[in-house]
Amino acid sequence: MGSSSSSSGVYIPTTQVWDVTEIHEIDVTKPEFKELLVRMYQNLNSMSMAIGTKESSFYSTLETVKGQAFNPRIADTDTTISNPESRQVFNKVVNFGALPNTATKSVAHDITTNVGFSFTRIYGCATKPDANPANFRAIPIPYVDPGVLANGILLNVDGTNVNITTAADYSAYTVTYVILEYIKC
Repeated sequence: MGSSSSSSGVYIPTTQVWDVTEIHEIDVTKPEFKELLVRMYQNLNSMSMAIGTKESSFYSTLETVKGQAFNPRIADTDTTISNPESRQVFNKVVNFGALPNTATKSVAHDITTNVGFSFTRIYGCATKPDANPANFRAIPIPYVDPGVLANGILLNVDGTNVNITTAADYSAYTVTYVILEYIKC
């Protein structure tokens, strides 16, 4: 894994660690060939490690591995685990449809929860489509209306449903997606 001095993160190395012109001229019985293989393996390992720690997503209505590693679940009294594995984060998109008019609407998420289960992020977006670009709108969910704070939108999830409560008429927002990210024990 490499790093940049201007920002933190995980980067795939871009500098070649061998001279490509040497490949055609190298004798496979010489130590230089072994050195070339070692450098190639090191480069592939660096790339694999960088790619393996990058976050990636596939947004589907089916449960999908998110590409995130979450902290291990260790009981406070358990001191026997020397190198616990991180837990996978899963995600799922709930196609919520239209927002309600000053009401609560619930849509089933079809996720099985248990004692060790936990959501890590719950968020969404609602769109009010319109042929006239001046009338097109999109808002994040949850939402706070800066003009009228009482006109907010609440988002929560229970063991069965995604629930959205609107304090005003948002029914013109007919396309709403809620993304659920979670870990299983």
